[in-house]
Amino acid sequence: MNFIGKEVEDFNVNAFQDGDVKQVTKKDLLGHWSIMFFYPADFSFVCPTELGDLADLYQSFKKIGAEIYSVSEDTEFVHQAWHEKSEEVGKVQYPMIADPAGKLARFFEVLDEDAGQAYRGVFIIDPEGKVRSYTINDMSIGRNASEVLRTLEAAQFVAEHGDRVCPANWKPGEKTLKPGTALVGKI
Repeated sequence: MNFIGKEVEDFNVNAFQDGDVKQVTKKDLLGHWSIMFFYPADFSFVCPTELGDLADLYQSFKKIGAEIYSVSEDTEFVHQAWHEKSEEVGKVQYPMIADPAGKLARFFEVLDEDAGQAYRGVFIIDPEGKVRSYTINDMSIGRNASEVLRTLEAAQFVAEHGDRVCPANWKPGEKTLKPGTALVGKI
């Protein structure tokens, strides 16, 4: 399984956002950076902490031209009920995609068919609809929104400056590296 450079296939799903249901398609991912954030289930335990963490940084993602799409196998109506009942999830302003048929989860290979739930996958997608970074965690291992944001910033930097690379823990404004023979054995 390797998703780097893989183009997202066409899709059409419902999502809950801003108190309403709307459709989200591949076209909505194009022209800006996107985060596809899969999680196992609404009304669960680790998931609201992750969605709340993303919600806390949502404006930081928007400021650098990215949209977050959380995705689970629940329906848009379950997303709405969860949004209305959970204090953490109530902070969410980004689209909460409903994938009850598992089309997106199967495409990204994060669906646990036996459980009917998605593993914790994060896919950073460029404005052309291609995957530039991804991680997949077991259902019990929560993620850090700050690291997702940092990875997105690195992906954006590399897309803009193709001759430079970002070292571990790189953040915008810090030193990058230019690969070449001058660096061999000196790092």
